[in-house]
Amino acid sequence: MQFIDLAKQQSLIKTNLDKRIQEVLAHGQYIMGPEIKEMEAQLAEYVGVKHCVSCSSGTDALLMPLMAWGVGPGDAIFTTPFTFIATAEVIQLLGATPVFVDIDPRTYNISAELLDIAINQVIEQGELNPKVIIPVDLFGLPADYAALELISKKYDLKLLEDAAQGFGGQIGNRKAGSFGDAASTSFFPAKPLGCYGDGGAIFTDDDELYETLLSIRVHGQGGDKYDNVRIGINGRMDTLQAAVVLEKFTLFPSEIKLRNQVAAQYNALLSDRVVTPEVKDGFTSVWAQYSILAKDASDRASLQAKLKDADIPTAVYYPIPLHQQTAFNHLGHQTGDFPVSEEMSQRIFSLPMHPYLETADIEKICGIING
Repeated sequence: MQFIDLAKQQSLIKTNLDKRIQEVLAHGQYIMGPEIKEMEAQLAEYVGVKHCVSCSSGTDALLMPLMAWGVGPGDAIFTTPFTFIATAEVIQLLGATPVFVDIDPRTYNISAELLDIAINQVIEQGELNPKVIIPVDLFGLPADYAALELISKKYDLKLLEDAAQGFGGQIGNRKAGSFGDAASTSFFPAKPLGCYGDGGAIFTDDDELYETLLSIRVHGQGGDKYDNVRIGINGRMDTLQAAVVLEKFTLFPSEIKLRNQVAAQYNALLSDRVVTPEVKDGFTSVWAQYSILAKDASDRASLQAKLKDADIPTAVYYPIPLHQQTAFNHLGHQTGDFPVSEEMSQRIFSLPMHPYLETADIEKICGIING
C-alpha cells in the first residue's frame, strides 16, 4: 500500500504529460518558458487573485514576500511551532525573530485568541517590532482567516498565508491562496498539487508587491538584466516543472472531491479509539494529510507498529515542535511553553491519503486501528 500514490495519478495523464514535456524539450526554453506564464495565469484564476508568481520552492514562496516587505533584524514575525521548519526558517534567514503562538487542539492551526495575546506581549515588551503573521493551513485545512484578518488589521500587520499544504482548500467560496496580503504554496511532489521536483508560487492582489516579487525572483533585477535594483534570489521555477503542474492541474478539482470522499470514509469507519480530524462548517480541507490522535505516545507507537506489520505506511507530522528544535534554541523556550503543540506531537500520526485510495484499503486500515 502506498502512503501517496503518484504512479496511479501519472497513469491517468501519461499521454498528455509526455506531450507537455516534449513541447518543452522542443522549444528549449527551460527557464521562464511559456509554460510558466500559462501556469501562473491558470492558478491565479483558480485562486481568484490578480497575480501568481511562480518560484523555485515553497520555501522561497515564503521568503520572497518577507524580502519584499523589508523584514529584517528587530522584526517580530508570528507563526505556529507546529509546522515544517520552512515556515520559521525564512524568518530567521532574514534576521527577524520568530514569535511562536500555540495551536487550536481541534484544527492544529494557529490560535487567533493566543495570537492576539502574543502580539500584545511583544508590544508591551517593546524590544521587537511586530510586522507579519504567517498562519499555516495545516494538513490541508485553511486557518481561521476571518479572525486572523481582523487581528492583522487591528495591529496593522502583514498577513502571509502559508498554503503549502492548503492549496485547494476553501472557506466558503474563497480559495486557499486568496487570504491575507499574500499567500504562498508548494509544488513539492507529495503536495495535493505537486510537480516532479521542487516548485512553488505566491498569490496576491497587490500590484506593487507583484512587481517587487518579479524583481526578487531574478536576483533583484531592474529594467535591465544587469541593473539589479535590490538584493534578490535565484528563485525561478523550471519550465519542465510548470508543464507537469499544468497537466496535473487538469485532475485537481476531481482529486479534491476524491480526497474528501476518502476522508469521509475514514471518519465514518474510525471509532472513538482515536480522535479524527475536525473540519468546521464552511471550511473545505484538501486533505494534504489525514492525521489522527492516539491516546498518548506509547499508544501511537503501538498502532503504528500494528499497521507496519500489515505493510501499511504511516508518518508523524510533526514529532518535534519548532520551539524544541536545535535551530531555535537561541529563543530560550522551555518545555511547556506551547503545551498544545507539544501534546499533539506526542499523539498525532498520519494515515495513507491520496485520491485513489481503495475502499478495501481504507477498511483494512480502520479495522487494524479499531481492533
